[in-house]
Amino acid sequence: MPPKNKPDTAGYEKLKRDLAAGEPDRLYIFHGEETYLRDHYLDKLRDTVLTGGLGEFNRHDLAGKDMSPRPLEEALDCLPMMADRTFVLVTDYDIFKAGEKDREEYLRILSNLPDYCCLVFLYDLIDYKPDARTKLAQAVKKSGTAVNFVRQDQRQLVKWVQAHFQAAGKSIEPRLCEELIFLCGDLMQNLGQEVEKIAAYARGPQVAWADIEAVAAPQLSAVVFRIADAIGEKNYDKAAKILGELYQMQKSPYEILSALSKQLRQLYSARLALDGRRNAAWVAQLWGMRYPADRLMVSARRFSLPWCRRAVVRCAQTDLAMKSTGQDPKELMTTLLLELANMA
Repeated sequence: MPPKNKPDTAGYEKLKRDLAAGEPDRLYIFHGEETYLRDHYLDKLRDTVLTGGLGEFNRHDLAGKDMSPRPLEEALDCLPMMADRTFVLVTDYDIFKAGEKDREEYLRILSNLPDYCCLVFLYDLIDYKPDARTKLAQAVKKSGTAVNFVRQDQRQLVKWVQAHFQAAGKSIEPRLCEELIFLCGDLMQNLGQEVEKIAAYARGPQVAWADIEAVAAPQLSAVVFRIADAIGEKNYDKAAKILGELYQMQKSPYEILSALSKQLRQLYSARLALDGRRNAAWVAQLWGMRYPADRLMVSARRFSLPWCRRAVVRCAQTDLAMKSTGQDPKELMTTLLLELANMA
């Protein structure tokens, strides 16, 4: 698996410069996984454009299902009322999939955007996949800025989590921030909700691991990681107990097997890295991990290369059995865990 390319954040940096200067562009495309940041900067952009007491009169919202060239042009033609600019927001409409005639109209419109307007295409429930070869994509690139709101790296997230705990009157060590990110994932929207719960639960001014463990909702991959660790300890009872917890969380055997298969493939690559004298950074780049792979390397030391290879094969065989034999998926998962523990 080749290393994954870093996402393009040039548009994100330009947006921040535009807002800092108080000079928003005429066209933005907002898309990406990090919806918390996206919504945050959408609000900032809207507030920057819609100044004055009559700001909302200069705001025009268009839903994707109602979208066509005519209503877009009508919204853009509305002159600002007692203000310098208007703000037009189009939500979940893919102009690149419009009919040929409409695409020609959008090309004309976007190539002649008025200076007083700030137009935003927000991709929330649909993916942004422009075809760079088309004239429309070239017009979008020339007239505006595509802003990709990507997941933040761990260093940025740790500072963000600490700041949010501080705003709630709590302090937390960077190490525990990293544990929280690993446990609950690296999307800021979910992390913010977990921070609120933990801050409300913690009795003292300093957040402890017990506070996190008591109320935080772990993501599937973090729980599955514990299963792999239990197998490494040759503790089948512990692995089976964690599996039972996942069932209580309403996770299906198919979901669990998918997550476990990925975890074991990562362990396999970490074991290969150890044997090839490569470090955790190499494994993190290989998988596009957003958190340090150190813990994965530590876990991989418990397993031999033949075990890792066999474990990956057995997961694939179990997946096939679940989908083709009619056997009880939960029984197949239990059998797989028992076999993996005995192999370790």
